[in-house]
Amino acid sequence: MTGGSMTKAELVEEVSRVSELTKKHSEVIVDTVFKSIIDALHRGEKIELRGFGSFRLRKREPRKGRNPKTGDKVDVPPKKVPYFKPGKELKDLINRQAAEPPPAPSPAPPIPSPDSAAV
Repeated sequence: MTGGSMTKAELVEEVSRVSELTKKHSEVIVDTVFKSIIDALHRGEKIELRGFGSFRLRKREPRKGRNPKTGDKVDVPPKKVPYFKPGKELKDLINRQAAEPPPAPSPAPPIPSPDSAAV
């Protein structure tokens, strides 16, 4: 990962590396997963991925807003927004990894001296 965030291209690269599939096949897999989640949310369904989390829609009620440029009041229509709730296992994994100190580098194996090779 670069810069603290992962792009879709980097995710495809990671799936390709781990699964030993081509990048094209990995891209189809990633796109299919995203499309399936979007389609299920569009149908009003909840997606639950055990150990990871769940996706659902939240309804926002209509409200009065303000145009920041002019200061005029505007009506904001009701809308649905996607919401992700991380699962307990995901939260535990993230917090455990953040709390653990990084592993110490393993010592390099001793290099045999030229004299010991002759023995």
